[in-house]
Amino acid sequence: MEISWNDFEKVDIRVGTIVEVNDFPKARKPAYQIVIDFGDEIGIRKSSAQITQRYKKENLLNRQIVAVVNFPKKQIANFMSECLVVGAVGEEGDVVLLSPDFKVKNGLRIA
Repeated sequence: MEISWNDFEKVDIRVGTIVEVNDFPKARKPAYQIVIDFGDEIGIRKSSAQITQRYKKENLLNRQIVAVVNFPKKQIANFMSECLVVGAVGEEGDVVLLSPDFKVKNGLRIA
């Protein structure tokens, strides 16, 4: 299904830095609770991310990632997810995070 340029412009995708990572034992599928700094305009957002197959908590801290920041909040177990972290999903369901090649300012928009 094709979308228009106007449709794409509605999706607010930004770069942010992971500043906190916690286990999420109440999630149905293995996941982390992550806190992401998107800079002054967007601020701090939380997300649940099913990235435990490829990433250890300590390797995620201070890593820049890409996320959609204008979805409605979503309740996942006892946690409110405020953005959607973007990654490539492999055949086994493992997720590889998308991130900039170079460190950039938090909050930069993906276009």
